[in-house]
Amino acid sequence: MSSDHAHSHHHDHDHAHAHMHGHNLGGHDHLHSHVHGISDADKVDEMQALSSSFIDGFRSAEDKTSYLRLAGISFHRPGADGLVQHLVDAKIESNWQIGTASPAFASRELAYMPFPGSMVQARETMTFTYVSLTERSDVDLIEVLTDRLKQGDIAE
Repeated sequence: MSSDHAHSHHHDHDHAHAHMHGHNLGGHDHLHSHVHGISDADKVDEMQALSSSFIDGFRSAEDKTSYLRLAGISFHRPGADGLVQHLVDAKIESNWQIGTASPAFASRELAYMPFPGSMVQARETMTFTYVSLTERSDVDLIEVLTDRLKQGDIAE
């Protein structure tokens, strides 16, 4: 199983959804929106905090379109086939990891470890969907923020 939901469309991102197996307790790999390309743990925490603040602001904004414009979210992007993709959807998902499952030693079964109630926490992600006549791209907010950090658009 590569993801917790199936899609019949092309994803233009590396890894924005949770896996159903192989989660480690602790660390940052258990988060739904994985932060890639940043090795510093402080930067990973910063990206998660920025993402959470962005989502909270979007939820409370009376004018969602203006909020996205002020935040610098692009309403158009080049597609892989050269056609312009247009922003058509912004989705916020909440998930709760209830336990972890990973390959067991010398068995075809998974070793399952349910979390105690205090370890179950909400994880949210925001995804922007862009479409053209021939292509669809789902871009995770963490990806947008990480790219902007690399470009220096987010002050350190």
